Amino acid sequence: MIDSPANPAVPQAHSVREALPAASGRRVLVTGGAGFIGSHLVFKLLQRGDQVIVIDNLSTGRAVNLPAFHPRLTMIVADVSTALLSHAAALSDGLHEVYHLAAAVGVGLIVGKPIESIETNITQTAALLAALSQLRNPPRVLVASSSEVYGKSTSLPFREDDDVVYGPTTVARWSYAMSKAVDEHLALAYASQRQLPVVVARFFNTVGPGQVGDYGMVLPRLIAAALNGQAVAVYGDGKQTRCFCDVRDVSGILPVLLGHTPALGQIFNIGSEQSITISDLARAVLRITHSAGAIEYLPHAAVYGPGFEDLAHRRPDTSRLRAAVSFSPQWSLDQTIADTAAWIIAGKLSGVDWQQGNDALPQMGAGADEGSSNPVVQNFEGLATRERELPS
Repeated sequence: MIDSPANPAVPQAHSVREALPAASGRRVLVTGGAGFIGSHLVFKLLQRGDQVIVIDNLSTGRAVNLPAFHPRLTMIVADVSTALLSHAAALSDGLHEVYHLAAAVGVGLIVGKPIESIETNITQTAALLAALSQLRNPPRVLVASSSEVYGKSTSLPFREDDDVVYGPTTVARWSYAMSKAVDEHLALAYASQRQLPVVVARFFNTVGPGQVGDYGMVLPRLIAAALNGQAVAVYGDGKQTRCFCDVRDVSGILPVLLGHTPALGQIFNIGSEQSITISDLARAVLRITHSAGAIEYLPHAAVYGPGFEDLAHRRPDTSRLRAAVSFSPQWSLDQTIADTAAWIIAGKLSGVDWQQGNDALPQMGAGADEGSSNPVVQNFEGLATRERELPS
């Protein structure tokens, strides 16, 4: 059941403590598991009863996103390629599923550190796929990709088999799209040449509690400004449209998709088909947070430098996903905004600086007490794990 705030205009974080599910017998690896989508997925897998191994170098992920102690959670702080060598025994045969979410993300990071972004997205994926393909019983693998793969295409809605159009290699902004496209090529090549059971998931603007605005993510950036009573900055004219999907919907469908045998060897758009302009998104944030702030429009060049190209519209066709696993997003954008605001407020009230969340890295591994003594992590756990009660 979902816990609704007493006053939706002043959202509250919820703490939900649930019984520890019985072990499922599955061993699951999540790379980038301390990140935004990854941490939500980890909670889902732990709820399912899985033994979960997380690999994350914490470059953008945060240790506070995960429970400090859980008997079925093991954390390896390292790059994927390093962990494959240092923990070869733990990551050898016996894995049932792998979710490869580790990546450089966010426009700000891509533009500011293109070398690190390209190398992270390609070399780490290549190392993981090569290692998994050599196992006696290779696990099923979900490789995370991005709507950025579609580049500058103006053919709407975006379909998985569409042609893609990129800008010149002299513009760093397109390096991310190209690197994720190479990831997809690698994944599909391992599927066809080495019979590795792979699914590719193209994420479209996933948002929700746990996301930070450090690297250009628009929704948490707008919410943080609104909560501070500041002007919310919209880049460009605000007429560009995006489709936002709650991370709880996205993380919930990933295990279902990977478990669906006909999905193997295919690419799937993951997201919502409901479009909204960025100006309307900013207005919704101001309304839901009851902020007195205003909207401030800034040219892209003032934020990302000259020559930056933004897409006017980005909308997925999710018919392939719906046909495969009956995906239908359940969380409204208003609820997502409210819960994200509640998560940010909870961090401020507790004194946790989400931007510096890795200073006190908890030790994770089998045999510890279930859950966390950190009340903010517990609040976030409630937001991450509570399920919507669907109408009959």
